[in-house]
Amino acid sequence: MPSRQTPAAPRGWRRYALPLGLGVAALAALGLWMKGGAEQAASTVASAPPPAGPQFFGQVGGNEGLAIPNDRAERRRQLVEHVQLTDHTYCSYREGSKYPMESRPAAHNPDQLHPNQPIAEMHPMRVEGGATSATVLLQTSQSHVYLAAGESAAFSLRAVNAQGETVPLVVTRAVAQGMTYGASRATGQVALAFADDGAGADPVSGDNAFAGVLSPAQTGLAGFHGTIRTEVRYTAGGRNGFALFDVVYTPTLPATWSGQVREAVENGSLNFYLRLDVRQPGRYVVTGRVDDARGRPFAVATYNEVLETGPREIRLAVFGKLMTDETPALPLTLRDVDGYLLRENVDPDRLLMPRLAGRVVASRTKSMNGVSNAEWQSEERDRYLAEYAKDRNMARERLAAFEPGQPLPPSACAQPGAPTRP
Repeated sequence: MPSRQTPAAPRGWRRYALPLGLGVAALAALGLWMKGGAEQAASTVASAPPPAGPQFFGQVGGNEGLAIPNDRAERRRQLVEHVQLTDHTYCSYREGSKYPMESRPAAHNPDQLHPNQPIAEMHPMRVEGGATSATVLLQTSQSHVYLAAGESAAFSLRAVNAQGETVPLVVTRAVAQGMTYGASRATGQVALAFADDGAGADPVSGDNAFAGVLSPAQTGLAGFHGTIRTEVRYTAGGRNGFALFDVVYTPTLPATWSGQVREAVENGSLNFYLRLDVRQPGRYVVTGRVDDARGRPFAVATYNEVLETGPREIRLAVFGKLMTDETPALPLTLRDVDGYLLRENVDPDRLLMPRLAGRVVASRTKSMNGVSNAEWQSEERDRYLAEYAKDRNMARERLAAFEPGQPLPPSACAQPGAPTRP
């Protein structure tokens, strides 16, 4: 379900101890002394050939023995890494939060752009006992997963072989039933008709694709709230198989649309206002998709607020900087609006509103007049930016003090007031 995400609190940098590795020689000398005395151990260590691979031993003050690792180089490496890490954290958060969560680019939400497109799948034919057929593939489609009161879902299935050729299929049984758990009383079964006659949900007659429609409000499942499973039994390729289709159904409407939509350019953004009649109070989550004048998906606008009962108005905003950054072809079109009343700590977790499929309204705004290029501001964003900037500044100051006069690593983004070389 949609929810607001709070970024993780900034964490300070921790210093790391620098291992010297001098215990290796001490242990070796101790072992040799136990075998033949301290003088023999010293002679053996001095005459031993250097180990293969990285050389940890060498000349120290003209005598053979242990070389102290380059502490300065290691320290600099850690300081540079910390500068890069804090810079990346600051820049990533600033870039990701320049638009509000209620108005995001379409490219950031590809799974939400076309909620009313059928869900199509293809998988091996499932047979009794959990096995699958290696010779028959089943193609299925489902028009919707979530159904508000009065809405319907269409299902279809078709069998093919590995070459994509049609395999004759016959539907022998199709029933829908509400899914219950524990001590809940089981619901009755509702028979569904699947046909290949070019009528109803089946677009083409005689193509061996069978389709059926589930309309819970017109059956004994009209009062059921939850997951309804449709089980279709069929034969194909000389074997018996089955397919399952699940939908989540809401038997009552928590709110309905009044049909009134208006728009306004306010505070640098383009806002769409939709009227609704709220029957049940609570937190409502509403999502709309916005296309540009060429039909290209441009933005996803979301409303997430608590509403009281009675006539209300919600706002779906297209943020100004998002418009100036992406420069969509105007006017914009609001389409495919859906929403629900959030129910916390229960299952199902929502009561669905009727969907507004297709175009809802085309904007009259045809220019960028009044649209702002300013980044989104909020108390929370300012607070996190200040913390991340403080971490970044401290890291850069440490590196600057460690090697004065040397250039700092380049930043991935600009920050006013960043520390500079003295």
